[in-house]
Amino acid sequence: MPEQPTEVEPARRSESAKRGRKSDPVSDKAGPCHQAWLHPLRGRISASGLTLDQLVSLTGYSKTRISTLLRGAEYYPGWEITYSMVHALDLPVWPLRRLWTAGAREADKDQAWIEERIHAVRPLEPEVPPLAHQAFTEAMREPYTAYTRALLHSDRRAHWVVAEAFDILWLGWDEAVASPDVRRHAWRLLRSRVTLRAHRHRDGHPDLRPAAFTTVTQSLISDLTARFAEISALAGFFDAVGRLPQDQFDVVVLRYLCGLDAQAVHTVLGLSAARTHAIDHHARGALESIHHPDDDPGVINPT
Repeated sequence: MPEQPTEVEPARRSESAKRGRKSDPVSDKAGPCHQAWLHPLRGRISASGLTLDQLVSLTGYSKTRISTLLRGAEYYPGWEITYSMVHALDLPVWPLRRLWTAGAREADKDQAWIEERIHAVRPLEPEVPPLAHQAFTEAMREPYTAYTRALLHSDRRAHWVVAEAFDILWLGWDEAVASPDVRRHAWRLLRSRVTLRAHRHRDGHPDLRPAAFTTVTQSLISDLTARFAEISALAGFFDAVGRLPQDQFDVVVLRYLCGLDAQAVHTVLGLSAARTHAIDHHARGALESIHHPDDDPGVINPT
């Protein structure tokens, strides 16, 4: 996975926003969970064209506190000021509160602090995602979780990261619907959240070597020495998978590590069937130079 983690681009700024001062960048001290809600919040402000003075008027908080919140700097913000921004921007509250809570835990805030901040704000009204969002997430939950599990090597973390991606998608659902393809938009979002957490080599490529311990082939070898030799060979093979170009990597992981059929893969990725087939063909060609197809490792099975 050679490309670096990226966030889905925020909505295009209105003309009034373009005339204002350019926003300060997000602090590098803000962790992935903190950035998960901070980027959509900043994107909505950019799209709305609201000035800092207008945000002060709408929220009742000072310029300094709002500016600090938007930079993700100095300290993790309480739910009170965060909620005031969410309310002013007319964003869905429940997904952002879940993201805020995860960010608080990431910032080492204890449960008592989190609950105290939440209880300082009036109880939230029931809120459900758009029906189209619900249908989309139900359709994609299983393949998204399988892909995430393959990279993070943890079922619990996989479910959590997918839930995070779906909450971010809810926050920007209007933008997703306006994109050329909702599936492609959502896949890039999911991939960016997984990439932030995946184990990586120093050169930036993902480390898939732990997958060598989960193949069927090695599990059937009774001799311990032979099994470790097989695992060692497979580790090198999976390391090569991690160095494939991004789309090739995604196709190989979904089709051969996660076991999706060709139709499901192109649907999940938001790519045409023809393009997905071509990507698959090139990926297998690259891998066959490393691993002969007659020596099937229990994962890659070219057809």
